[in-house]
Amino acid sequence: MRTRKIPFIQGEYYHVFNRGIDKRDIFSDQYDIKRFIQSMNEFNNVEPIGSIYQNSFNKISLRGRTPKLYTKSEKLVDFICYCLNPNHYHFMLSQISDNGISEFMRRLNGGYTSYFNHKNHRSGPLFQGCFKANHIDSNEYLLHVSAYINLNDSVHKLRGSTPKCSSFEEYVGAKSATGICNKDIILGQFENPKKYKQFAQEALDGILERRKIDKELTRLLLE
Repeated sequence: MRTRKIPFIQGEYYHVFNRGIDKRDIFSDQYDIKRFIQSMNEFNNVEPIGSIYQNSFNKISLRGRTPKLYTKSEKLVDFICYCLNPNHYHFMLSQISDNGISEFMRRLNGGYTSYFNHKNHRSGPLFQGCFKANHIDSNEYLLHVSAYINLNDSVHKLRGSTPKCSSFEEYVGAKSATGICNKDIILGQFENPKKYKQFAQEALDGILERRKIDKELTRLLLE
């Protein structure tokens, strides 16, 4: 069994990401996005739930009430922020339970792959190998990664009806936001959500400028 170069430690923060195999799309429409977000919540539980389809029958007894989000003691990980783009995703996670990140990601990727393959009459892996993870080892890095993830659709200049979603609406107080993130570690460093929005937009401008410079340098090296 392969050992990760970066061990996951409780209380630390990690940038976790993956993409579709052969760079293929993993989200075809907004329904796929909603299903993935549902998976992000339901698989984030120390107790196995089986499949989401099977678990849905347990909700019949709730007589239409929306199930509550799991408490911190019941969860594997804390979501700090996330983004879902057509062919890849980014998360910022903090591990709560032993082996929580690895177990959560195993459930999430496996469960969504089963759903996606059934929906699209395909078989085989959907994601490009095991998920990738970087340890966030400073507060400056933490804040900038949050901006990069929350505004990732703008980093990639996604527009219109392209399937996409991020936690940015949660951070800036949008009423339609899903509300699955623990934002305290980020928003607690700003006077209000408006100040964080300003910081994130400025960070995005810096990211886009660096990308422009890197692209120009690559062009010059190839000439």
